[in-house]
Amino acid sequence: MHCPLCRSIDTGKVGTGQYYCWHCLHEFCLHGQQGFTAFYVDAEGSLIALSELAQGNQGVDESLLG
Repeated sequence: MHCPLCRSIDTGKVGTGQYYCWHCLHEFCLHGQQGFTAFYVDAEGSLIALSELAQGNQGVDESLLG
């Protein structure tokens, strides 16, 4: 399984249809041919969709995106 963000093969399954990339440190889930949703995992273990971070809906420092 390749990470859809960084194309690394250092990924692992963490749940049903959910994967974690050890290279870019993001979690993602695949939606068949429709694409994927990527998440940032915060310090408490909560998932924040990268699309929300990009839209500025979260007051998150730029360093979170790598």
